[in-house]
Amino acid sequence: MVRILLADDHNVVRRGLKALLQERSDWEICGEAVSGREAVELARELQPDIAVIDLMMPDLNGLETTRQIRKVSGRTEVLIFTMHHTEALVHDVLDAGARGYLLKTDAERQIIAAVETLLRHQPYFSAEISETMLEGFLRSGRRADGGQEKSAPRLTPREREVIQLLAEGHRNKRIAQILSISVKTVETHRTTLMRKIGVKSIVELVRYAVRNRLTEP
Repeated sequence: MVRILLADDHNVVRRGLKALLQERSDWEICGEAVSGREAVELARELQPDIAVIDLMMPDLNGLETTRQIRKVSGRTEVLIFTMHHTEALVHDVLDAGARGYLLKTDAERQIIAAVETLLRHQPYFSAEISETMLEGFLRSGRRADGGQEKSAPRLTPREREVIQLLAEGHRNKRIAQILSISVKTVETHRTTLMRKIGVKSIVELVRYAVRNRLTEP
């Protein structure tokens, strides 16, 4: 029996996915999560074959959820399930350890094929995602021939957690509690983030997080 974990903070989305996936009698939904941190804990406990993860979730986004799931359950293949796609996002998702990237608009037609492909430990991408990756590859080739393009600052996994929680309105003390770190460490991360990104206020930091799909507006 193939065991699948679903993580999405919208009940209607999880119900729809569950209905589609349970058309296969040899597949079962072994767990459902409404946040990234809950998904990580369920993955640790259940060790599912597949985790279908929404990219935009509160508390811990799909990118960091993927990275942590791969640490606590190395056998689990992760399929990112989202409405958003940019070249940078796709790169970050793959870097985090996901093997699949499926747009929600393609779910009804492609979710079964996506899971089957990941069960064979092969990558799966929506057609639109493949086009985005190809365009990025061609663009990088053109830059290598003489053009230059400013790249976004590379944030550490912890910095991504902190910036998402800041953008969601949490204060330093609450962030310290959530991440089990000191308030001083949170303040250090906040200062480092603002320097890396090149902003001078928390408002600008929030705008950056929303613009770069680190959290939802």
